[in-house]
Amino acid sequence: MKHGKKYIESVKAIDKSKLYETGEAIEAVISTSKAKFDETVELHVRLGVDPKQADQQVRGVIVLPNGTGKDVKVLVLAKGERADIAKEAGADFVGAEEMVQKIQTENWFDYDVIITTPDMMGIVGRIGKILGPKGLMPNPKSGTVTMDIAKAVKDTKAGKVEYRLDKTAIIHCPIGKKSFGKDKLVENYDALMDAIIKAKPAAAKGQYIKSITVASTMGPGVKVASKN
Repeated sequence: MKHGKKYIESVKAIDKSKLYETGEAIEAVISTSKAKFDETVELHVRLGVDPKQADQQVRGVIVLPNGTGKDVKVLVLAKGERADIAKEAGADFVGAEEMVQKIQTENWFDYDVIITTPDMMGIVGRIGKILGPKGLMPNPKSGTVTMDIAKAVKDTKAGKVEYRLDKTAIIHCPIGKKSFGKDKLVENYDALMDAIIKAKPAAAKGQYIKSITVASTMGPGVKVASKN
């Protein structure tokens, strides 16, 4: 992949052999973020677990103290009173079978998160093959299958993120926007890292946190020293 002048300049400003302290790393990410848009800052954590083992999965949700800076569009699949609650809580789209039909027939994806009540899962299951590959399938573990629709909608809008292990034992998660500044990004970073450390599986042996990198959407990665 060919990189532009700005990226090459940014890479030169990062000491690849160094492990930066958290605040220092965030400052380096902000200063090397050269895009004209407000770049997202992401955290990438490599863990010493085997993602193929069911008892070594790492997954959870957290509402970041300062949100993600993203306007999250929420679709709620619910009926009756729960649908009314969803509308009051600020859901962008609310419906039941007709929404499932719209996704099926129109390939409709104008939302970021789907929240549903448990009784709707039989209907939602029909479009599992469509939602699954896009990471949109509701799941009780991520808090998107729940009877407490109001809390789920409000948390999602407030900056709830899901962290989960990928096939290479890495967690990739946004911690905010460049415009947040150092202090807010460090706060979000600390909250997410604490959650990941607390989620350590009992079956995990040896070094849990293998490496930590922070980077902006278009910028180079900066390695962070682990406190674990």
